[in-house]
Amino acid sequence: MAIMPKYIFADDFRDLEEYFLSCPHRDVSFDTGDYLWKPGEPYGRIHYLKSGVVQNYLEHEMGYRKILSFHAGGTVFPGFHYRQYKIEESLLSRALTPVRALEFTSPQFEAMFQESEALRRHVIDWYSAYANLLIYDGAHQEFNSSLVKLCNLLYLLLLREPDEPGKSLYNLTQEALADILGVSLINVTRNLTKLRRAGIIATSRKQITVIDAERLMDLCSGETLSLS
Repeated sequence: MAIMPKYIFADDFRDLEEYFLSCPHRDVSFDTGDYLWKPGEPYGRIHYLKSGVVQNYLEHEMGYRKILSFHAGGTVFPGFHYRQYKIEESLLSRALTPVRALEFTSPQFEAMFQESEALRRHVIDWYSAYANLLIYDGAHQEFNSSLVKLCNLLYLLLLREPDEPGKSLYNLTQEALADILGVSLINVTRNLTKLRRAGIIATSRKQITVIDAERLMDLCSGETLSLS
């Protein structure tokens, strides 16, 4: 079955946690709002997130913000690669909740990458999933209306927690939804109101509950539904 795009990366390295613990590392923690590295600083440390949620986003020189992804317990962030890219200096990562992590230097993680075939496979799969998200978000979503974009996003988040459709979606605000989708806050507010009045969702402070998943699916794009 085809793998669906995911905005939230979690548990994709969880089976390697004991291996990570056995390797040289530093135990670190971040409070809500902390940066994992300073703005403008190139990637120099790689984290295995044990718990918590990190938001990864880009700030454009014109002042616009685009949320790219979220990273939770059981994943590695940022990914490991050998080259440095200029665009990375515009990427920021902040803790949305308190975070506990194992921190590796790039040389430490490189030694692990060369030693462990299982880690290499996980890293390749992680980058494949990330590329899949960027292609979906930058190509398919680009041509949808703001309402369809929002419904697609809610649907993909709902699929990640099929047994918990009322999950608060990591305390996403309306501003965050707008930054993920690349649409105005007014558009997001208007479309959430439409969905709420239609009885498809219920909203409260920083929480969206999907009440009627089938009707939400009726508003999603066919391409998105075919991925699940």
